[in-house]
Amino acid sequence: MKAKDFTRRDFIKTTGAVTAGVLLSPTVACTSSPFDSKGLPTTVLGKTGVRIPIMILGLGSRFMAIDEDKGLQILETALNNGLYYWDTAAIYKNDQQYSEERIGKILNPIRNKIFLSTKVSDRNADDAKRTVETSLKRLNTDYIDLYQIHSITTEDEVKQFGAADGVLPVLQKFKEEGVIRHIGFTGHTSASAMKLAAEMYDFDTMLIAMNHQQKDQAFEEQPVPFAAGKGMGVLAMKVIRPRETVNGLSADDLIKYALSLKGVTAAVIGTDSVEVLQKNIETIKAFEPLSDERMKELHVALDPFYKSKRLPWMQAGYFDGMHIA
Repeated sequence: MKAKDFTRRDFIKTTGAVTAGVLLSPTVACTSSPFDSKGLPTTVLGKTGVRIPIMILGLGSRFMAIDEDKGLQILETALNNGLYYWDTAAIYKNDQQYSEERIGKILNPIRNKIFLSTKVSDRNADDAKRTVETSLKRLNTDYIDLYQIHSITTEDEVKQFGAADGVLPVLQKFKEEGVIRHIGFTGHTSASAMKLAAEMYDFDTMLIAMNHQQKDQAFEEQPVPFAAGKGMGVLAMKVIRPRETVNGLSADDLIKYALSLKGVTAAVIGTDSVEVLQKNIETIKAFEPLSDERMKELHVALDPFYKSKRLPWMQAGYFDGMHIA
């Protein structure tokens, strides 16, 4: 038997999962086995009413840079420590598999214990429909808790979301059928496009890059307070990336900075080792919002990163996932 087979077996055993091969309906998942944060601090994800940990497990590029066995160990450790909100996307992959496929290897028997979000990059209705169906197949599930329109870049594309041949009617139809529970959107580069999406449509959540915003994009001042004011869950991502440009910034401080921003509900943190995961868990266990003075100090320290031109996600027109092999 291969090592990964042992990993899957142990995962099911240690999480007290239901019998493998049984898919639970959305209704059963809600009522029979509520999510368990294992004592981690939680918050409500906006108008969804779902209580989530303040740290979300990001399963993108960092997660897919490691081999499958290590990835499954991260998933096991996360759930055993109360991190039941897992975030991925249909396009996240390495040269061997998609992130959704990796998650799908162990998701089925623990489905009712996980709040699962994924993303669709397609803007055309037919393509989006196929992507949703593919996500369900890869993940080995019959429903998605949160499906997000992936990586908004311009106001023009936002205006087309609701068109008859656009992506949003497809997601809304799946929601009516119970296949999708909540709908959101994500973005990295345009504050105005993110704010417009929150204005034009009745989204449940917004996932937005925070600690890496370009100097001319007022993410903290425009889309975040507007979305929060509409009752949307506001999720921060890429929060520890400044360490790749600015010496002296710690992951601990950067996570605390993101979680202390006004209007932010929780932070998605990418993970590539159990050791890093455990350190981040300790950070949120002891989290208290930073003082205004400390927030100002960190904002000044981030200034060189805001001006950086070296990183792909700092470039205009960046689309999340394009840097993943």
